[in-house]
Amino acid sequence: MRADACSHIEAVERVKGPQRRECEDCVRSGGRWVHLRTCQECGGTRCCDDSPNRHASKHARSTRHPVIASAEPGERWLYCYPDDAIAEY
Repeated sequence: MRADACSHIEAVERVKGPQRRECEDCVRSGGRWVHLRTCQECGGTRCCDDSPNRHASKHARSTRHPVIASAEPGERWLYCYPDDAIAEY
């Protein structure tokens, strides 16, 4: 991680990738997604804020799981919701 990343991002020891390339909440509700993000606390994959349901940020608020990783092929970054911090890995 970059040296200027927040403490939540610095606490990520091993980046979790998506188990499946779909938003688990959209699949349940019949929704659609634009991009996917994987929670670094529980490993769940949900849709980004450009998606209609914004499941990743809803999950972060409801669970207080602070850090997500992009689940998009070729993207290697982490984002911390409480600190509004981003870091490449």
